[in-house]
Amino acid sequence: MITKTEWKNIRGSSPAPDQIMLSIKGDAAHSMTVRWRTDTSVEGGYALYRKEGTESWSKAEALKHYFETDMDESHFFFADMTGLSADTRYEYTCGDDENRSEIYSFKTTKENATKFSFLCMSDVQSGDAEPPADYSVLNGILKKFLKEHPECDFILTAGDNTNCGQTDIQWTGLFEGLKGIMEYMPVMFCMGNHDDMGFSSYFTKEDKYYSEYATYFTNQLWGSYAHNGPEERPIANHSFVYGNTMICCTGTSGYEEMNQWLIDRAENSKETWKFAVHHFPVNYAGPQIEIDDTYPSMRDGMDKYDIVFSGHEHSFARSYPRRGEGLFDKPSEGTIHYNIGSGHRNPPGTRVVPKVWNAKTYCHEEDLSMFSTVDIDDKKCTITAYVEDGRIVDQCIIDKTKDLILPYDPAPVYDRTRLKFKGYDLGICVAHNLPENIDGVWYIPIGQIINFIGGDVERSEGKIRIGVYGRTAEFTENSTTVVTDEGTYEMEAPCLRLSEGQLYAPKDGFCKHLRMDAYYYEHNNFIDIASNTEAINVPKQP
Repeated sequence: MITKTEWKNIRGSSPAPDQIMLSIKGDAAHSMTVRWRTDTSVEGGYALYRKEGTESWSKAEALKHYFETDMDESHFFFADMTGLSADTRYEYTCGDDENRSEIYSFKTTKENATKFSFLCMSDVQSGDAEPPADYSVLNGILKKFLKEHPECDFILTAGDNTNCGQTDIQWTGLFEGLKGIMEYMPVMFCMGNHDDMGFSSYFTKEDKYYSEYATYFTNQLWGSYAHNGPEERPIANHSFVYGNTMICCTGTSGYEEMNQWLIDRAENSKETWKFAVHHFPVNYAGPQIEIDDTYPSMRDGMDKYDIVFSGHEHSFARSYPRRGEGLFDKPSEGTIHYNIGSGHRNPPGTRVVPKVWNAKTYCHEEDLSMFSTVDIDDKKCTITAYVEDGRIVDQCIIDKTKDLILPYDPAPVYDRTRLKFKGYDLGICVAHNLPENIDGVWYIPIGQIINFIGGDVERSEGKIRIGVYGRTAEFTENSTTVVTDEGTYEMEAPCLRLSEGQLYAPKDGFCKHLRMDAYYYEHNNFIDIASNTEAINVPKQP
C-alpha cells in the first residue's frame, strides 16, 4: 500500500495551485467561480481577473476549505469572480502572493441568453486499485470532441465521474484528466454511485461501502456550487441557471428530500427549460436494472421537468415523454428521460434490449466513448448523441412552441392489454395469453412470466409452483392461498384457469412474495411487472 509521503510525490498537493476548475454558482452572465487546491502550508488565496486585453485586475478573495483524504491533507480554495459583463471574455489567475497559476480565460454568457449549447457526458470512471488512476485517454477524447464542437459553453455530467470516489487516488486522476479543459470551461458535476463508493482497503477492495453524505464529492467541491439543495446534503444536490434554463443535479441518497426539492425548484423557476440530472435511469434499457428506490419515490419531482439526464448503464436510450405510469407523444405531456452512455470507452455493464418506454436505444458495446450536445434556441431544444468517431446515434428536436418532438415516433397504445417484464415485451410467450380484467382485478399468466425470465415452473393437476430470485410460491386453481418458502398468504382473488387452460393469478397477489410490483399503464394499455432486484435469474441445473 502506498504511503501518504509517497503520494505527495505523485499527485499530492503542494504550495502551487493545481486542480483549477471553473464552475457556475451564480448569474452565469455576471459571475464565475474558480476552484483550486494547495497543501496546508498555504493559508489564503485569491483570484485576479480582468477583461481580456485590458490592464486593470479585479480581486476576489477565496473561501478556504480544509479536507483530509486517505492520501493527503489539502486546502481547497473557491473564489467567486463577480461584477462581470455579459458575453465577454475574461482572463484570470489564482493562488496567493507567492504561488500563482498561469493566466487562463473564460467567457460569460449573454444577458438572459436564449441561444447556447452544452456538452453532456457520463460514466467516465477509470482505473483500478493501483495508483495513479489514469484518465489521460479521457483528456484526449474530450479535447478532440470539444474542438469539433466549439459551440459548447459548459460540461454537464450525469455521475460516476470516478471509479471509487472515496479515495484521493481517483479524484486526482479525474482532475488530471480534465486538465486543459476545466480551467477554460465550467464543469458541473452530478454524482453517481461510484462517486460515493469506498472500501476499507481501496487496494484490496474489501468491505465495500457507500458514503451516505458523499464525503469526498462534497468536500472537494464545497464552494464550487450553490448550497441550494436539501439542507443535509449540500453540493451532492445543487442547481444552477444558465440563460433560460434551470438545471438540478441530484445525489444518490435521501430520495424523499430530493423529490420535494425538485418540486420546489421547478415550481419556483421562471425559466423556459427545466432539466434535472439523476445518475440512475428511470427508463432504463438493460434487461435487469431496477429503480425501486429512485422511482416512484422521485416521480412527482421528475415529472415536473422537461428532461431528466442519466447514466449508470453505459448505454444510450431516449424515452417517450413519461408522466406517472403513462407514455405520451408531446413534450407538454411528460418528461423525456435521456440516458447518455459512457464517455470514457467503458464497456456497458448492461446489454440494451427493446423497452416499451424508449423511443430510441443504441447498443453501445463498442470500445468508444459517447457524448451528447444540447443546443438551446429559445423554445426549441436539439439533443444530438455522438459516438466519438463522429457517428450520430440519435438527434431529437423538442419544440415547445409547436408542442412536438422530431423525429415523429408516437408512443404505443394497444387495443388488447399487453404484458411486459421490466419494460420488455413477453412476445410469443404470451401471444394468446394476454392479461384479463375480471370484476376489476387484473389477472396475468404466471407460468409464462416466470418461464420468460428464466425461473423454474412446475405444473401439476390444478397447481403451478414457481421459483424465481431464490423464492418459491405455489398457486392452486380456485384458491386465494399461496404457499411460499416463508409461509402462506392470501391473494385478493383466487387463481383461475383462463386462456388456453393456463393458470392466471391476480397481479398484486402474484407479486407479493416475489420482490415484484405490477403497474398498469392505462393510457397505453399494458401491465409492466417490475422487480426490485438486479440479480440474473439462472435456475440451478441438477
